[in-house]
Amino acid sequence: MNDGSERETDVLYRLEGAGRIQVVHQPNRGTASALNAGFRLAKGQYAAWLSSDDRFRPDKIEKQVRFMQQSGCSISHTAFRRINGEGVAEMRPVVLAEGTMLQFYRSLLLSNTVNGCTVMLTRTLFDRMDGFNERLPYTHDYELWLRIILAGYPIGYLREPLTDYRVHSAMGTIKHGAAIEQELENIRNKYHPQLQRLVTVLEGRA
Repeated sequence: MNDGSERETDVLYRLEGAGRIQVVHQPNRGTASALNAGFRLAKGQYAAWLSSDDRFRPDKIEKQVRFMQQSGCSISHTAFRRINGEGVAEMRPVVLAEGTMLQFYRSLLLSNTVNGCTVMLTRTLFDRMDGFNERLPYTHDYELWLRIILAGYPIGYLREPLTDYRVHSAMGTIKHGAAIEQELENIRNKYHPQLQRLVTVLEGRA
């Protein structure tokens, strides 16, 4: 999905010409719009996405599909490695501490602990949740995770690093910090009371 970018368009046209990859071009409407458009065109049971500056490990799709089939999850995320602007990966992967689903939900009350470029979900779940909120330029992923959890769908976790996540000075989380924080505050006000109630119920069952 090309969301109005003019970078490396020659590569995209070569991919189109190869016949095995469909490249969809649209005017720039933001990441959430591009993701929604891509999902709605996807024909498979599972879908994953990757930003232009990140990388999937060669066996990422195979291993994550197998994990989801075995676990029965409709959505999952994985560990990942940070890479620098030159593509060199850090030795230590970023892996969530082992814990229960309750502990994971508690972590989401503090921050977005799901790296979007590691996520895979079923088309059925995407359609049921009506996709990403296109009114949120920066935090549409976090907002969708919360909606999914509150709708009763657990997010599975595969502890193997299967994605390389590029960290650089021009990335959006650095350039748009103030706007991101405002969106996060709005999301916390809307969803955290519901998530806190869920956490409280699960604590009572523990």
